Amino acid sequence: MTRPPALRAATPADYDAIAAVVDDWWGRPVLPSLPRLFLDHFHRTSLIAEGPAGMAGFLIGFLSPSEPDEAYIHFVGVSPEARHGGVARTMYERFFELARRHDRRVVKAITAPVNQASIAFHRRMGFEAGDPVPGYNGPGTSLVTFVRHFA
Repeated sequence: MTRPPALRAATPADYDAIAAVVDDWWGRPVLPSLPRLFLDHFHRTSLIAEGPAGMAGFLIGFLSPSEPDEAYIHFVGVSPEARHGGVARTMYERFFELARRHDRRVVKAITAPVNQASIAFHRRMGFEAGDPVPGYNGPGTSLVTFVRHFA
């Protein structure tokens, strides 16, 4: 039986390792959606999954400074070799625990409408998926929004 990757809080120094793999993990250029500022300012609420071969995944999330009931998951990646092993689920559950400890009752996220695997995953994780929102990040960028409520 394979041991699940260990989770730890991210550090600003993790950015370079994430930047080195994220485009390969997605199979397309996505690094511009993950500027360094996220790990500079939200590393304590972000996670790194470490496996025997190194970084197996990451979750970049934060507690909303503007909406006191909300937390937000901005970007999640799992190495192709670690997919379907529960890494993403484990990171999401740890982030949910963090959100609850800080009295957050809602976690939000977004993804592109073409990312059907992400949409299905979020639904399995208890998120409600909205219809694609045209122009979400400006002209020509429709995104699906997700909301998960906690009791």
